[in-house]
Amino acid sequence: MSFRQCLLASAVIASSVSFSATSLAALPFFGNDKQEVPSLAPMLEEATPAVVSIAVEGTQTSRQRVPEMFKYFFGAPQEQVQERPFRGLGSGVIIDAEKGYVVTNNHVVANADEITVQLTDGREFIAKKLGADEQSDIALLKIEAEDIVALPLADSDELRVGDFVVAIGNPFGLSQTVTSGIVSALGRSGLNIGGYEDFIQTDAAINRGNSGGALVNLHGELIGINTAIFGPNGGNVGIGFAIPANMMKNLTDQIAEFGEVRRGLLGILGSDVDAGLAEALNAEVNMGAFVSEVTPESAADEAGILAGDIIIAVNGRRLNGFQELRAKIASMGAGAEVELTVVRKGEEIALDVTLGDATQTTVTAERIHPALEGATLANGTDAGGNNGVVVSEVEAGSPAARVGLQNDDVIVGVNRVRTNTVPEFRDALDNAKGVIALNVRRGGSSVFLVIR
Repeated sequence: MSFRQCLLASAVIASSVSFSATSLAALPFFGNDKQEVPSLAPMLEEATPAVVSIAVEGTQTSRQRVPEMFKYFFGAPQEQVQERPFRGLGSGVIIDAEKGYVVTNNHVVANADEITVQLTDGREFIAKKLGADEQSDIALLKIEAEDIVALPLADSDELRVGDFVVAIGNPFGLSQTVTSGIVSALGRSGLNIGGYEDFIQTDAAINRGNSGGALVNLHGELIGINTAIFGPNGGNVGIGFAIPANMMKNLTDQIAEFGEVRRGLLGILGSDVDAGLAEALNAEVNMGAFVSEVTPESAADEAGILAGDIIIAVNGRRLNGFQELRAKIASMGAGAEVELTVVRKGEEIALDVTLGDATQTTVTAERIHPALEGATLANGTDAGGNNGVVVSEVEAGSPAARVGLQNDDVIVGVNRVRTNTVPEFRDALDNAKGVIALNVRRGGSSVFLVIR
């Protein structure tokens, strides 16, 4: 039995409102006999227009090593590159009607060359991907559309195990399918689904095609983005996982502003708290994040966090363990102000922390453009002290080497658009059409390299 992410998608349009629980009986519907009976229909009539279908088209590239005998006799290249077209269908949710923002899972739109969003009224729009975060599996799209509605956003931190929930999406390509259930667990991590895990677990039926779809409460407010299932052969067995709405909003706000996620950094190492560790520390807590080491001059160090502390809450919300703390901090963004509650020598202490910046300035270039595979890029300066993107390493025989990149090159422009940093370089390549010319500083000379 393994964890499988759904291959198709559902996306959600949302704005901010507060969450409060209700019961099924609070949603009246009058049947033919005029007797009031519970029904989800009135809520769904308001919520489902914000859930859209997503169709993607793209090309998958695979590489295969050529056997030595073929290289010897025929002079074949070291590897063969094969490109295969692919198509996918799924769903999504609008989170801002005015701006046309649609959120879905990253794995739904990864490698897509064209993304089409279809509304429930049949209208279709080509979507632009504003950015995505692979480690948390979130992507933000934008469509130019009028007369659309957004799904209001709930405070997912207020969720409780046992709250009623409804999943809306397109399982197996079936449009506008609704299932219901409850919140089965909160703060799930350690599932090896993504780099940062803090999932809502639900027994509402989620199948292939629900990825990126909406998990809503009985007010029709978005509480999570359906992301993964646990079951044999990808079928539903009542164990599904959703990214909390608050985490999603933190990430999409950063993507909308910066084009990428700028992760917050606390600067600690640690582990989960269990009964044995709590006994050894003589602490009257059995849940939380144990701090084993604090990085000097980090946000944690400056806030006064010490090795041996147990962090039990973030902004007043209790923690299950270290992985949940890691996911919450990473999604909050650099510079965010956070209140952490720690237990130290049996006493609870509230500490205010301003998070550092965990944004990586060194990246492997294939994550930016496939033609640059084999190069490692970092922020830096050229020989004249001007900012640019430094090529710190180029693998021999790689696509980047064939383009003409060399070690210590400094890329300062794309199609004569100045690029000072890795994020600016990425944005310039995303906006470039057709043939791409890289302006490179090499020693004291300026050269142009062409990507076709």
